[in-house]
Amino acid sequence: MSFRITYSVLDADMSELHREFDAALQQVHARKGLVVPSWVNGQPRTGGPVFESRCPMDSRVVVSRAHAATDADIDAAVRAAAAAAPAWAATPFSERNAILRRAADLISERRMRYAAIMALEVGKNRLESLGDVEESADLIRYYAGQIETANGFEHPLTRLSPNEDVRSVLRPFGVFAVVAPFNFPMALAAGMSSGALVAGNTVVLKPSEDAPWVAECLYESLRDAGLPAGVFHIVHGTGAAVGEPLVRHPLVAGLAFTGSTAVGRRLFAIMNEGRNRPAMLEMGGKNACIVNEDAEIAKAAAGCWKSAFGLSGQKCSALSRIYVHRAVAQPFVDALLEHTRAIRVGDPTRADVYMGPVINGAAVARFEQAVLSVSDGGQILAGGKRLVDGEFEHGHYVEPTVVMLPADHELHRRELFLPFVGVTVIDSLEQALTLANDSDYGLTGGYYGASTDGIQTYLDHIEAGCVYVNRAAGATTGAWPGVQAFCGWKGSGSTGKGGCGPWYVSQFLREQSRTHVQ
Repeated sequence: MSFRITYSVLDADMSELHREFDAALQQVHARKGLVVPSWVNGQPRTGGPVFESRCPMDSRVVVSRAHAATDADIDAAVRAAAAAAPAWAATPFSERNAILRRAADLISERRMRYAAIMALEVGKNRLESLGDVEESADLIRYYAGQIETANGFEHPLTRLSPNEDVRSVLRPFGVFAVVAPFNFPMALAAGMSSGALVAGNTVVLKPSEDAPWVAECLYESLRDAGLPAGVFHIVHGTGAAVGEPLVRHPLVAGLAFTGSTAVGRRLFAIMNEGRNRPAMLEMGGKNACIVNEDAEIAKAAAGCWKSAFGLSGQKCSALSRIYVHRAVAQPFVDALLEHTRAIRVGDPTRADVYMGPVINGAAVARFEQAVLSVSDGGQILAGGKRLVDGEFEHGHYVEPTVVMLPADHELHRRELFLPFVGVTVIDSLEQALTLANDSDYGLTGGYYGASTDGIQTYLDHIEAGCVYVNRAAGATTGAWPGVQAFCGWKGSGSTGKGGCGPWYVSQFLREQSRTHVQ
């Protein structure tokens, strides 16, 4: 294939890609049901109970099984990571980067197989699965470049006398716990882990229990690239049984987490019980797009449906709220509904399917509750049903749903993580900005409009960390390493500096000021 998959090239001719994916998918189907261990100090741990990762397209199908980590496994992983931390920190960053770049190359080489596994485990369509895998490799390369550009984060400072050498040096913390979600099971696990690793920390990863096979793919790439055994470990299991005990471990020096705001805040509190430890949290979103009266309707509708319904709305960056100016409301809604009704829902491993299932039965129940809530002053314009007949019988399928809501409707405040978007008609940009900012979240945002003044007003006043203007490829989604920093404000983040951006790696380091008098 002559080009890389990113989230902005999904309309290109990909015939060759589909042939390669189909071949990889056939091989992956033949291996369904394999059992993966937790990994501690390079050794498989199989003493814990086995849990199943079931296919969201057909809950009868077990895609993989995994050995959950026991308390002893968690303790051994953290202690092994702590023991390996001094040598890894002392390894020149050029040598660390060489290993990690080899891992990135292996991920790219194996992308078809890894993407096929991901599509089966979490229900991503094939192109988004490939984008996730390729983003994983790009994140590793990009973060390796950050420490090179900064020359290892060592900076000479001003001298007060000629016989002084004064400099600022950023040093690793030690062991980082990394807790990753299901929706970007490789990109987020790889991105958070590699940010810690290139900085000289060691890592214990708790991946999503919905995607243990994908986590195994990341582990094998790092191992095959030559990463020392004690530097990276995987402990499988639920957040309550494995994630929280991992974060509580006294030898864990820092946390990188992506997931819900409620869980993130709980882990943040744990990290600061008795002592302060860094906690980099990327959390939920209730992302808004404003379609102003001078918007290009076709572009706005295209960007909105892609961001609302990609990965069945299960992105923290997904579009959830649309505020459209009354002057263009009808043509915009008509265009949005035309796109929505044309979405092919089904098995996401098929080339002609855009939207797959939601992850599990709990997500379906959440969808049904949201639909019921619309009746309180709102109106369903498209969708609103669970799909249960024919090919959908054993899967977690719902319709892409567009609803009209009053400005004060509670669905505008509740994060749903579903293919469900609310539309509200507004009369001015000022009103739209007030409504868009009236949220506990501040992750992504979008704007469509031609006026330079309107664009600047939006950029100056929107309270979100990653914003897009007049972007047909996605109103609120599609950040890429080194292109868009992905940073949550308010309840969507904890540090003010996001992944994919130029300040990310430095957060895995602490500053030491060194004054040496000759």
